[in-house]
Amino acid sequence: MSTGVEADIALDAAVVLTLGMNRVLGGTAGLAGRGAEVLAALAAERAEARSAALAEAETYERALREVVERNARIAALAGTREKVHAENAVALPSPLVLADQAPDELADWCAATDAALDESERRLSEHLAAQVSARVFTAPAEGLRADIGQGASPPPLHAEHRAERSAAGPAEARQKLERVLARLLPDAPEDERRAVADAAALLTGVGTAEEAETAITEVRLRIQGANRRTEERRAEVRRRAQEREAAEQAEAERRYVLGSITSAFEEMGYEVDAGFETLTADDGAVVLTKGAWPDHSVKMRVDDASQVRAAMVRERPAESEDDRRVDAEREREWCDAFEAARARLAGAGIRSDVTWRLDPGVRELPVSPGARQTGARSGRREHRREREK
Repeated sequence: MSTGVEADIALDAAVVLTLGMNRVLGGTAGLAGRGAEVLAALAAERAEARSAALAEAETYERALREVVERNARIAALAGTREKVHAENAVALPSPLVLADQAPDELADWCAATDAALDESERRLSEHLAAQVSARVFTAPAEGLRADIGQGASPPPLHAEHRAERSAAGPAEARQKLERVLARLLPDAPEDERRAVADAAALLTGVGTAEEAETAITEVRLRIQGANRRTEERRAEVRRRAQEREAAEQAEAERRYVLGSITSAFEEMGYEVDAGFETLTADDGAVVLTKGAWPDHSVKMRVDDASQVRAAMVRERPAESEDDRRVDAEREREWCDAFEAARARLAGAGIRSDVTWRLDPGVRELPVSPGARQTGARSGRREHRREREK
């Protein structure tokens, strides 16, 4: 900016916490009450009272997020259950509807739900293993042959060979295959499940215990690879969710700062305009004007809820010394208003540290690139009033 002020801004922990709770949980009735309690901590006269209020709110917020995570896991497992057609075979806990539960109640529900979800995931894996195993062993002719000899009777077997041959039987092989298949994560993608099933199908043509073990080893290796890729996919989903949450939180904080600034200056008699077509400044830029300022305005921008920049501009070029005298008066008035706004913003949990300031009258005020013709401002006000009806 050619002339004006820049300040670094930081949100109070109570504001950040409340914005996160409202954003993640949608501002339910119970949450709205908790949020009001958190913001009330800003006005606590005693540091220990404020600290205790924030600690309690942080505990509640963590408990709420834990519930949201469990509800999401329930939804994901429900989708997996539907894909593997196990609706009637595997039970799932019901998601929790958040209301006015105490943090301890939420924690108890999470602990019980974790155990239920682990059991549901195990049963889903077993159900999927049984499905694959059933396809492999659908018919005796296609299954693992109980006898490896054809035609003439085989020669007598030693004890270890008899045990080996017994292990190659279809019942034992099927049991072993199902135990291995049960290790496959139930949310493995369809192509991964198909690759595992293809390896399991190799058991249909084996005739010895060694061949059966080789086929099962291949199944085991494919499951290990499928699980690794599934875990990687889970991690990627979590990473994207975290990035999305961080972006949403940053946007919520930016809009909170912008809204607080708008309210502060409107309460001091300024008109805050974000443009002709929008009621909010999507890019963080606003224009401040006053009825007693026919030739001046202030352009302000909020950058990522971390910095605010503002500069006074003229709506038409200065033509005389009297114009420049008025410029200095307006700049002093604006500087006083900015300091008053900083005090108001501090009450809303927005701290600011001025990092650069240009004193009034040091430089000639720049002319706004979008300088309006006479009457344009009044027309804009009429347009805004029409929008707000």
